[in-house]
Amino acid sequence: MAVTREAPFQLPEQPVEVEIVAKYFRGLGDATRLRILEGLTEGERSVGELVELIGAPQPKISSHLACLRWCGFVESRREFRTVYYRIADRRVLRMLELARSLLEDNAQHVAACRRIDAEA
Repeated sequence: MAVTREAPFQLPEQPVEVEIVAKYFRGLGDATRLRILEGLTEGERSVGELVELIGAPQPKISSHLACLRWCGFVESRREFRTVYYRIADRRVLRMLELARSLLEDNAQHVAACRRIDAEA
């Protein structure tokens, strides 16, 4: 039996701007990815440090980091065998701050919303 693997990244033939923006926000729509970004707000961390901080397995953290890196939320550097990640652009931090600020007035409604969960 032949096993085929889809490429994790594929550009659509005719990307539509609103669909790309929606996809960009879905990149932030995962609790693990948000925890990673929160963990990087104080500065650069290694994958191992993020694993310890978040309490998720290393392959899961690495997979989410690949997504965050591909979408431009984080960037990395290698030092010998260790890879370090940091927020790629200060605007990502501002976007997280703005989201928290907007949520202050609406947190209960967002927590109770069942439609968003159903779309995932």
